[in-house]
Amino acid sequence: MPPVVSTSKYYLISIYRNEVFLVATTTGETSPLLVIEFLHRVFDIFEEYFGTVEESTIKDNFASVYQLLEEMMDYGYPLTTEPNALKVMIKPNTVINRITSVAMGALGQSSNVSDVLPDGTLSNMPWRKTGVKYAQNEIYLDIIEEVDSIVDRNGIVITSEVSGVIQGNSKLSGVPDLALSFVDPTLIDDCSFHPCVRYNRFERDRVVSFVPPDGQFELMRYRVASKSPISAPCYCQPLLSFEYANERGTISLTIGTKHHCSLIFPQNKKNPIIVEDVLVVIPFSRNIRTANFTVTAGTILFDEATKIARWTVGKLTSEKNPQLQGTIMLQTSGGSEESPPIEMQWKVPMASFSGLAVSSLQLLNETYKPYKGVRTIAKAGKFQIRTT
Repeated sequence: MPPVVSTSKYYLISIYRNEVFLVATTTGETSPLLVIEFLHRVFDIFEEYFGTVEESTIKDNFASVYQLLEEMMDYGYPLTTEPNALKVMIKPNTVINRITSVAMGALGQSSNVSDVLPDGTLSNMPWRKTGVKYAQNEIYLDIIEEVDSIVDRNGIVITSEVSGVIQGNSKLSGVPDLALSFVDPTLIDDCSFHPCVRYNRFERDRVVSFVPPDGQFELMRYRVASKSPISAPCYCQPLLSFEYANERGTISLTIGTKHHCSLIFPQNKKNPIIVEDVLVVIPFSRNIRTANFTVTAGTILFDEATKIARWTVGKLTSEKNPQLQGTIMLQTSGGSEESPPIEMQWKVPMASFSGLAVSSLQLLNETYKPYKGVRTIAKAGKFQIRTT
């Protein structure tokens, strides 16, 4: 389904995330990017409230989904999209809130929707509520960089692109005014910011000046300009063969770590690379009837309905190279079809592709000294390995 579909009466604008389509309809000309950004905000809010966003999740929490959409959009215009403001108006479906709802329901007062607006709704900082106080003040920043890459069956990178996001978790009292400086701000390009960031200050001094929301938030997104292909810290060698006359085939996969890659580590790191949360997703064409697999590490599950095998490896070190062997049974009259590319997920903590590092994080208008923590994570975005 294309992102924008034009009909005689409406425009259908959609996004696709986690095997779920979110679709918006417009009756007239509007900016597609505005609608797409709003749909992504809706999906992010659903993840904040429900954890994972699936068809069953939306059905089970339909009342909360309807209430959230009512607050996020008013007469066709985006209104409240900040998670902190929405959580004040519509309480998340936690165990404590469910118990409270049952108790209040016995008194005829059951509702998870607040009767009053959040404190910051009418202020110039709607993302932050007033009167925030913490016994221990702290702020954490995660610099997460993802590589989207297409690799051929011989391990040669066809195309690659790196994008990054800085996520924060703020537990600061009062109205903290922060200034974030980078060692080399020229490493980042095409930045987009949370509304709390003063964009003019960044354009002038390349300093991210902001009053953070309370709790978790996404500070900024950026793209890394790279002239050379990005080499991942791990590899996947697929080998598929089919005997259509005998209605069978075989598959063999070997994964492992590379000695040389594009990751940049802190100067004091001397330990070998450890790749975590390794997952290999192997989609098959529709002419596959069934398949059997054996692996030397991790676990593998094959879904007969979707024809997708998921190999959960876990940690990957230089000491072992996990392997997968399998036999494939083909349909009687399926014919030959091209196999879809294999997708691979992984992450490496305390590493980055750009080398972006924080030089300072200053608190300007409060007297307390907060604890500050910054970490970097490199991971796979849409990382595909072709099999043919």
